[in-house]
Amino acid sequence: MWKAIFLTGLLAGFLDGAAALLLFVARGAKRPLLLFQYIASAVYGNNAFTGGRKMIIAGILFHLGIAMTFITFYFLLFPHIKWLGLYPLVSAVLYGLLVWLMMNRIVLPLSRAQARPFSWAMVFINMVILILTIGIPAAYIARWFYSR
Repeated sequence: MWKAIFLTGLLAGFLDGAAALLLFVARGAKRPLLLFQYIASAVYGNNAFTGGRKMIIAGILFHLGIAMTFITFYFLLFPHIKWLGLYPLVSAVLYGLLVWLMMNRIVLPLSRAQARPFSWAMVFINMVILILTIGIPAAYIARWFYSR
């Protein structure tokens, strides 16, 4: 089971990271890797923006760790909640929304990262990204794994 969780976590983390980078660049970022320094700033505060490559690597590792945590949680819940396997698309959507809620209403406010300006458009885009990159891989790969 742990191999499936690890590989799904890597997939989800890569997909989410790629989507975040694309969005970051589409919004005019001239230094895309600044995104990972922002992620590192959740722990290191503003020092993350002067830490260079070490902070970029730390941000990537934090990002992957968070994705792995959410994937692990889903895999552990899956055998205990029957409808997760019966309705994978609904499960994926609800889980993506739960991930957004947890990250934006609990994790980020408790971190040292600077708050971003609120925008309904960005809320919607980020929710869709999390549904597609975390919810769908979690729901469909867990369903496949447990049905074997």
